[in-house]
Amino acid sequence: MADEELEALRRQRLAELQAKHGDSSADPLQQEAKQREAEIRNTILAQVLDQAARARLSNLALVKPDKAKAVENYLIQMARYGQLPGKITEQVLIEILEKASQQTEKTTTVKFNRRKVLDSDEEDDY
Repeated sequence: MADEELEALRRQRLAELQAKHGDSSADPLQQEAKQREAEIRNTILAQVLDQAARARLSNLALVKPDKAKAVENYLIQMARYGQLPGKITEQVLIEILEKASQQTEKTTTVKFNRRKVLDSDEEDDY
């Protein structure tokens, strides 16, 4: 009886650790759902974007994955609500990317904190 309880505790602890660290390899259903979602996203983007725009978006995803994901979500949302007249060309995608950049633009400020050091020339005479 103690062995069964110990084994149950081990399984419970293993499940907690996997959930905490996001180990999706233990749950094939969750992994399959993520794969289906990715396929749906790719299908929608293939219908909405022309070849050059898809290439530009995939290049952006290599450099800035969070920005590419945000633009993909925006395009998918527009497609679902029927706000896209046709396929998006590369030039239109560039305009969308510029708008997204302006909205998320960060201002960089540099502040110098200079330390006042008491420098005495008397110590250098030795």
